[in-house]
Amino acid sequence: MIPTTDFPQPSVLTLGEVTLEVFEAGRENAGNPIVLCHGWPEHAFSWRHQMPALAAAGYHVIVPNQRGFGRSSRPKEIAAYDIACLTGDLARLLDHFGYQDAVFVGHDWGANVVWSMGLLHPDRVRKIINLALPFQPRTEIPWVAFMETVFGPDNYFVHFNRKPGVADAVLDANAHRFLTNLFRKNLPPTPPEPGMMMLNLAKAETPVGDPLMSPDELAVFAEAFAASGFAGGINWYRNLDRNWHILADVDPVIHAPSLMIYGARDMIPQSDTLAEHVPGVDVLTLDCGHWIQQEKPEETNRAILQWLGA
Repeated sequence: MIPTTDFPQPSVLTLGEVTLEVFEAGRENAGNPIVLCHGWPEHAFSWRHQMPALAAAGYHVIVPNQRGFGRSSRPKEIAAYDIACLTGDLARLLDHFGYQDAVFVGHDWGANVVWSMGLLHPDRVRKIINLALPFQPRTEIPWVAFMETVFGPDNYFVHFNRKPGVADAVLDANAHRFLTNLFRKNLPPTPPEPGMMMLNLAKAETPVGDPLMSPDELAVFAEAFAASGFAGGINWYRNLDRNWHILADVDPVIHAPSLMIYGARDMIPQSDTLAEHVPGVDVLTLDCGHWIQQEKPEETNRAILQWLGA
């Protein structure tokens, strides 16, 4: 249960064939929308530090639990989680509120969805701010095969695709431990190997690093995944090759004004070709790990608002 004093209560909106659980702040700022898109395995609650600051700055803040998460729809078909579906949900979310376009902010997988909004629905995107995950250019071979070639068959991206159902069951059975071990900060300088990392985190007895959040905050995530399971979010990964085909004939350049925020200690590497695909992008690095907006909330808010003001 999300504490009413700390976070707004949601609405459940019907948008075509799906329903989305949506949290809002700053409704009085109608006409100036900003949409915040969470990653995996996250929840709209990951933006709890940004919502009041953006609302106070004059934005209508719209934060969906995207399909597969929270109380939003969780279709059984894997193809129902491809990038056309995920970006289509956001376009219909704008339609629901009567907006032609909005500022979109994404973290982790949410950043990938936001970059894809800039490719598939460029007329709906006013500006882009993405955290942790830079734009991923389309590779010469489909993404899962590419990652298998680079990282090997035990990489969790590859494992999710090659062994459907295995990770889902392990994470479902160990939800609280997995999230406790995953949501950490001040990790050692050498990151874990990206192979079976997710399944190992579900089983590790002793977490590494410091807790990212309070027990009450962690409980919001744990209770949400205990109810929804992990399969819906993992199905985002299982559409990587489908997405590769969907984007085959799409202009591969992001034309919207964009800000990329990295964590200096994130295990996701910074891109040395970002400006080729996102011309004129502004880049900022904060001294933190992967969970940027939760690790450095004040710095993140200040960076977002200064860039939007500029």
